Amino acid sequence: MKNQSGEYPALAFVDIETTGSHFERDRITEIGIKTFFKNKVSIWERLINPQVFIPQNIQRLTGITQHMVSNQATFEDVAKEIKEELEGKIFIAHNARFDYGFLKASFKRVGIDFKPKVLCTVKLSRLLFPDQARHNLDTIIQAHDLEVSARHRALGDADLLFQFWQVCEKEVGKERLIELIHQLIGNASLPPNIDQGLIDSIPDAPGCYIFYGENKLPLYIGKSISLRSRVMGHFQGALTQRKEMKLSLQVRDIDWIETSGELSALILESRLIKERMPSMNIKLRRSKDLCAWSLEEDLAGILKPVLKSYKDLSPGLQDNLYGLFYSKREAHSYLRAVAKKYRLCEVLLGLEKGEEGKACFGYQVKQCGGACIGLTPAEMHNLQLKTAMSLYKVQVWPFKGPIAINDGGEMIVLDKWCYLGTAINEDEISELTHSGDAEFDLDIYKIVKKALTGSYKNQVIPLS
Repeated sequence: MKNQSGEYPALAFVDIETTGSHFERDRITEIGIKTFFKNKVSIWERLINPQVFIPQNIQRLTGITQHMVSNQATFEDVAKEIKEELEGKIFIAHNARFDYGFLKASFKRVGIDFKPKVLCTVKLSRLLFPDQARHNLDTIIQAHDLEVSARHRALGDADLLFQFWQVCEKEVGKERLIELIHQLIGNASLPPNIDQGLIDSIPDAPGCYIFYGENKLPLYIGKSISLRSRVMGHFQGALTQRKEMKLSLQVRDIDWIETSGELSALILESRLIKERMPSMNIKLRRSKDLCAWSLEEDLAGILKPVLKSYKDLSPGLQDNLYGLFYSKREAHSYLRAVAKKYRLCEVLLGLEKGEEGKACFGYQVKQCGGACIGLTPAEMHNLQLKTAMSLYKVQVWPFKGPIAINDGGEMIVLDKWCYLGTAINEDEISELTHSGDAEFDLDIYKIVKKALTGSYKNQVIPLS
């Protein structure tokens, strides 16, 4: 990229204004491009009709109103012109994945492929001014005394980036800045606060990774059989997916824990999410509020669902449990759905009150088969109820005692669906199996149940 005269390649300092931060739902309202090539500066700017409403807070921030854009061209109208303006230039922006991601999504909607070389000025600032506490644009303006012409307008902010580039040249010289172009565009997919050295140190092995935000607060916890590849997948996905972009802009550090195999990683991920409660994970709930239905026969020989709370549950030992629900409300919703689908009597199920010998309301509206008034024999009602509930039957632990599952050379020790720990020798296995009962966890039950019917079914070692 460096030419023989030691000059910069064509540089396009780019800023966009939008109706919001969601690049699938929101749209661009303004584009500003300041090009620097062969010591000459040229500018290109355009208001864009987003064809969607501009929220009031965005109008106040940018000064761009609905009236200002209503008669302007749409992005589709000027897409080819924008592409030509950026063609063959280094795309330079602040938090570049935002501007680049928005433009890439906009071009994609009109059938144009957009893949420029991208340089992020946040990364450049962090590289050249590591002692600076923050690297957002307002901090850079203040730290380097930049001249503000039109903050939060596209061309005004693009001009600030060009001024910052000139500050950087004074700091390290043109030759060094040309070297940094090579270095930074090679890492274009990385977030501004993450360097290549950290990524290179992540092993491509099974395990869990933790993304941290400001003040070392956990943002997201994930698992993979190839840690480095999965982490990089988040950052590459940030150019097309809103959740990944949000994650990339907030991440400040990455940590990881290697495991021996995939099953260990799945179990560790479940436990870490519960322990650390990262803000961007779906919250996994603890099992203290678990409940399940038990089918118990009354004096008339009719099976009745009885809700068992956590203190009465012994999952893995009880043969008559259906569900495992995180709340009574969830359990009752499931039972109502079953009643409706199989035309079961809600009075007999205990979901409604009724009078003995009288038809329930469901029978009157043809949603009950008539078990409440004897039209459906008790045996048939019981069979229908058992069949309907069978999908949610809690499986009894299929072994006589604890087991070990070989996962990449280490042993995952389990008993009655509970995770006891990981061992690498017989002494550790013995210690785990004699350490007392572990707490039942619904998520780990699901993970282990799936593993035992899948790729790990031949890796089981029963323990005496």
